[in-house]
This record gives sequence, structure tokens and C-alpha cells, in this order.
Amino acid sequence: MTHFAFTPGSVAVLTGGASGIGLAAAKRFAQRGLRVCIADLGADRLARAAQEVAVLATNGTADVMAFETDVSRLEDLRRLEAAVQDRFGGTDVLVNNAGIQPGSKLFGPAANWERVLDVNLWGVIRGTQTFVPAMIARGRPGLVINTGSKQGITTPPGDPAYNVSKAGLKAFTEALEHELRNIPNCRISAHLLIPGFVFTDLTARGRTERPEGAWTPEQTVDFMMERVRAGDFYILCPDNDVPRSLDERRILWAAGDIIENRPPLSRWHPDYAKEFEEFAKKAD
Repeated sequence: MTHFAFTPGSVAVLTGGASGIGLAAAKRFAQRGLRVCIADLGADRLARAAQEVAVLATNGTADVMAFETDVSRLEDLRRLEAAVQDRFGGTDVLVNNAGIQPGSKLFGPAANWERVLDVNLWGVIRGTQTFVPAMIARGRPGLVINTGSKQGITTPPGDPAYNVSKAGLKAFTEALEHELRNIPNCRISAHLLIPGFVFTDLTARGRTERPEGAWTPEQTVDFMMERVRAGDFYILCPDNDVPRSLDERRILWAAGDIIENRPPLSRWHPDYAKEFEEFAKKAD
């Protein structure tokens, strides 16, 4: 039994859809008979991705469209939504997947922070506000899937702008799901996709071969669809190195910093290294 939104004829819009998890999801949706719109930057990248998806689509190119979109620009998202309405009549599945991770420092250039927040957080907020009212009015079963990160939950040191963007995305998606389930007759649900280590353009960092510990985008998408069908809001993905049990211990420890009044990010504090090591072993 699949989710009602993943049925032939439904319409899926995916930002960041020209590569990685977004492209893998677009292909899976096309294989299931959904009509697909991939939104991303780069006309050539989009054209190649659209061709790959069209090969798998029920009606080929008739069921696939590509639209160049900068999710940090509200006008681009409005043009995207209007184009989908014109081509397919509306949206049933919205995957807010576009994201960047150029790296950041706490006292680094403000422009880097602004760009990361504009894409990773504001891009999702604006995309949701642009698409979801019409999705609700459409009256059909639907999904909003926002791609988060474990870094938005445990917030490890090293890339604060990315962490802030994904922590904000988590809070936004939680608020969205609460809002949707309290709207009378609303058939849309929201879900937070929390990938593990996935080998994509974003994570490759010059590598051309997938590390043994990483999942493929396809594995991540298959897991996502399985957990959406099961009704999960928090789609916490494992990978080949980190099982769910260890993720749970890391998340519990992060919450424990507040409850136990430990220093923030104590998992990386030398005074707590031994204690965390013993705590994490309980995941085995």
C-alpha cells in the first residue's frame, strides 16, 4: 500500500531537483506515474535531469517539466507555482529540497550567512507559503516534504550557518504539520526528511567514488517513501556507518545538555568525552 499522494496522475514539484536526492525522488515519482516538475538552477543541468526523468515517466516528456528557479527569490517561486498550475493544474507533492553548504565561520562574512539562510531556510518558508494554500484548496491528499539535516538537531561545531538554517527548518516544519492537521478537511501532511550520510554533489567534496559509509540518493528516497507510507513525521535515515540507535543516543545527549545543565555541544567537550563514549555504547 502506497501513500495516496504517490499514485499515478498526482503532481510533484521538487526544488533542487536536478541532482542528488531531488533527482532521485523525481525519478522514483515518475516511475510511479506521477507528473513531475523539477526546479533548480542551471538550464543545462535541468535539461539533462528532465531527460533522465522523462525516460522513466509514464507519458515521457508530457509528464515532466523543468523550471529554472532560485528559491531565495520569491518572484521565482511564484512563477514556478503559476507554471505548474498552467501545465498540470496544481500540486499534490511539494519537496522543498534545494540546499547549499558552502561552509561558514561564526565571525565569517555576513554574505555567506545570508545566502545559506536565504536558500536553506527562507527558500523553504517561501516555497511552502507559495504552494501550500492552493494544495489545501485542491482538496486532494498531498505531502510537503522538507529536507532537513541531523546537523539541525545535534548542531555539531564547524558550520554554524548551515546548522542554524537546518535547525530553523526543523522548527518550521514542526509548526507546519501542527497547522495542517488543525485545518478542517485538510488532506495535506508535512514531513521532515533527515538524511544520513548520502553521496551527492553537496557532500562529495571532490570525491568521485561513493564512500562505503554513505547511502546513495536512491536508498534515501526509497527509505523516505517507506516511512511516509508508515506515517512518520521525522524521517530519520540511517546510513552504512550510523544505525538509528546511535543517532538516537546522539540526539538524546544533545537534549541532555539542557536537562543536565552541561556546556552546549558537550559531546565535543574534552571534559565529557569519556561520559559520552559510555553513553553512546548503549546504542549497541
